[in-house]
Amino acid sequence: MDEDRFNMSVRKFLKAVGVTSQREIENAVHEAVKAGRLSGDGKVKAKATITVEAAGLTHVVEDEIELG
Repeated sequence: MDEDRFNMSVRKFLKAVGVTSQREIENAVHEAVKAGRLSGDGKVKAKATITVEAAGLTHVVEDEIELG
């Protein structure tokens, strides 16, 4: 296995996850505030799951996102 190539590919994947996930979270929260489902302050719980089936990986990250 080429470690440098593998590392760069993982980083590229994680960058795509980060950028697209941030955009989706921001859009969903803005829409929920606009629709009155969220107040626009406080915190919301968030959960992300990364899976790599071929490697038997399931990695879960849970945290809270502050709205204001």
